[in-house]
Amino acid sequence: MKTIGYAVVGTGYFGAELGRIMKEQPNAKIVAVLDPENAEGIAEELGCDVETDLDTLYSREDVDAVIVASPNYLHKEPVIKAAEHGVQVFCEKPIALSYEDCDQMVSTCHEKGVTFMAGHVMNFFRSVRHAKQLINDGVIGEVLYCHSARNGWEEPQPSISWKKIREKSGGHLYHHIHELDCIQFIMGVPEEVTMVGGNVAHSGEEFGDEDDMLFITLQFPNNKYAVLEYGSAFHWPEHYVLIQGTKGAIKIDMKDVAMTVKTSEGEQQYLVHETKEEDDERTSIYHGTEMDGAIMYGKPGKLPPKWLHSIMKNEMKYFNDLLHGEEPDEEFKPLLTGEAARSAIATADALTISRFEDRKVKLSEIIG
Repeated sequence: MKTIGYAVVGTGYFGAELGRIMKEQPNAKIVAVLDPENAEGIAEELGCDVETDLDTLYSREDVDAVIVASPNYLHKEPVIKAAEHGVQVFCEKPIALSYEDCDQMVSTCHEKGVTFMAGHVMNFFRSVRHAKQLINDGVIGEVLYCHSARNGWEEPQPSISWKKIREKSGGHLYHHIHELDCIQFIMGVPEEVTMVGGNVAHSGEEFGDEDDMLFITLQFPNNKYAVLEYGSAFHWPEHYVLIQGTKGAIKIDMKDVAMTVKTSEGEQQYLVHETKEEDDERTSIYHGTEMDGAIMYGKPGKLPPKWLHSIMKNEMKYFNDLLHGEEPDEEFKPLLTGEAARSAIATADALTISRFEDRKVKLSEIIG
């Protein structure tokens, strides 16, 4: 079986770990990395070359695929250039910060016939896959409503991360698009959306400029709804996705980590991650000092916790298997073309318009 040569663009906290994981996959090799700040040390660790130019990187005969893990606002160019060189693409979420950019990236990958897998890790949670299967099997009946919260209280950091700058990260809505994507994975694309919020408690030089309270409503066809909360101005932290059906409900709790299924027969609990150890570790982290405003700040040189490493490993295995000819799951196909990620950004763009124009926005205004 052919060995796939991978490049990594962006070797910070996430990119470096994705590279470490991919290096351990069967018939996979990291051949080069590109990062203006962190490349040298990671290249030495991974035993690969350093490149400083995208065209040179993608022109290498040993580069078959790329893992793009640069900051959110720097995804477009490495994805499009990879497609133009016939290089397969894995890109971290959010794949871009506007529907227009997403559409160009997805269209270019489609035209050039390359895979464009988005790094929406919640698709690889054991609990999300389990919940989707239970829904498909009719265990909770027809899904009527989802409610997600991802919030906490943020204290000043030693320095302002790019993740707190709206122009670079997109703020909570785009950078934490996981829950929005998860709800659309379950319910589809909404017809009409609203968002209110603002920066109510984190103004000043100690913070960035993202809104610290966002309240979102999504309206779907056939009288179905979803509500999401994001932010870093909440002293009662919560992180969950709650799915309400006609026969029962499912709660995936990522703070007090457990998945609970409630039906007429009672309640049953299941794992959120792969093992009880991973669930317990995540619970401990949330109740410790590493979390800040529903964010666990990762920095270059820091290793992710086991629960996150495990999900990233599932992602990289899936991508590598795909490039070696494995058939994708039917429900994952939109994730492997960028279409699901583009749909999430379309909703985020509609929500942003709603926030700043103070009105309901139809998704048709974004996607036509």
